[in-house]
Amino acid sequence: MKTELHHTPAASAQTELLAVFAVDNSTSKEKDAKPEVTLLSVEEAIKEAAGYVLSTGEFKAEANEILLLHAPEGLAATRLLIIGLGKSAKADAQAVRKGAGTAVRFAKPRGIRSLAIAAPHHFHCPAQGAIRAIAEGAILADFDSDTYRTDRQDRSIQSLAIIAPAGVSHSAAESGLSEGVILAESQNFARTLINEPGNLMPPTVLGKRAAEMAAENGLKCEVYGTDIIDNLGMRSFLSVAQGSDEPPALIVMTYDPEGAPAEPVLGLVGKGITFDSGGISIKPADSMEKMKYDMAGGAAMIGAMRAIAQLKPNVKVIGIVCAAENMPSGKAVKPGDITFAMSGKSIEVLNTDAEGRMVLADGLHYSRQLGATHLIDAATLTGAVAIALGQINAGVFANDDETYKHFTTALETSGEKFWRLPLDDEYRDQIRSSIADIQNTGLTRYGGAINAAMFLKEFVGDTPWLHLDIAGMAWLDADKPWTAKGPTGVAVRSIVEWVRSYA
Repeated sequence: MKTELHHTPAASAQTELLAVFAVDNSTSKEKDAKPEVTLLSVEEAIKEAAGYVLSTGEFKAEANEILLLHAPEGLAATRLLIIGLGKSAKADAQAVRKGAGTAVRFAKPRGIRSLAIAAPHHFHCPAQGAIRAIAEGAILADFDSDTYRTDRQDRSIQSLAIIAPAGVSHSAAESGLSEGVILAESQNFARTLINEPGNLMPPTVLGKRAAEMAAENGLKCEVYGTDIIDNLGMRSFLSVAQGSDEPPALIVMTYDPEGAPAEPVLGLVGKGITFDSGGISIKPADSMEKMKYDMAGGAAMIGAMRAIAQLKPNVKVIGIVCAAENMPSGKAVKPGDITFAMSGKSIEVLNTDAEGRMVLADGLHYSRQLGATHLIDAATLTGAVAIALGQINAGVFANDDETYKHFTTALETSGEKFWRLPLDDEYRDQIRSSIADIQNTGLTRYGGAINAAMFLKEFVGDTPWLHLDIAGMAWLDADKPWTAKGPTGVAVRSIVEWVRSYA
């Protein structure tokens, strides 16, 4: 998608589709209260073109509600699309991001290949943030997961013009656009990786794709195979991989800008299970095909490293992805087996389907060995987090309040939703083993996401650390008005903003 800024009036934009936003300014809480629809535009021509239809009350400006006008009088555009952002008080940058996505998802199936979106005037966030949100929302909405359909039609948007509000400086507008494009394209890169089936994206291929991305963006990248993983003492990681004919890959990406301070060094660790059968503790057949997305945490880290390389924050970052297949075979790890992590801790394997924490244990420890002073990991780790939070929030755990504050600041910009869950010391009793230091699942089914986080906590020591459990948010089973079903690339933007908060 070619994306550019215009600093001319939206009414003069010669485009197949001009999209503008609207909000409901009513404050009444009565069920049948009439909305007070306000266009987020100061241009009289746009207000006049939409005036009559808005006066009828048919359009209520609810979130992602749309109203299409053909041949709008007084405008150069062929069509005018009005997109609701909901109640004015709640219409933030995330609402704009979704609104821009809604415009693109509306255009694609109708054969519209170019459009313009007018950034809102007098909005709750600075114009630079609104422009960035529009770019992100539009680019993310252009992604579809039908990669291998032989009847696939290219319906992608060819060009997007974002019309900057009057008065915004050109430099601020360009900065917002540039950031939005980098972040959204990096998130889409992660989505592309996640969408690949297990037979076409085994661990070694994931490593190859990460290395190609690193070379294109000036990152150092090393991809290690079984021998080096074994020499490093990563027995926990290897125990997951041993049941598969596909060899594992340890992906290490480094961003080390000249002049960056010695500290902090930020360690990004991702779970890269390219297919998860559950191993000997095999999963039910229903929806197992979706387990190609079990490397979404690793893909998020690769996508984040791509964005970091382009945004160039002044802080050193180490990205690690532990990639493996989890398969049942005569060589596979069995329930009741004992393995030893890189840190020296002994682990009793109760359930081979609790494999993500096994690879992350070694990845986190290795990141500390490489000098990371702060850690963040991302993983589709537990179904329990989806049971607890649904598909609205992802889970976040933290062993340090200051590090968590950096993350909450990041969320204000990224627009993604995470909910903090507890790490009370009492939960450690759930992972005590009678034969080893710890076991890889809890004594009971209760608190499953917390038990997994407590397991990971054993391998970070006193290093400030965040754990993102994105299992409920990494894949959408149905289309939304602003995005397609399939991989979401969740956490990429939040991880990048967390990194930038230390720069």
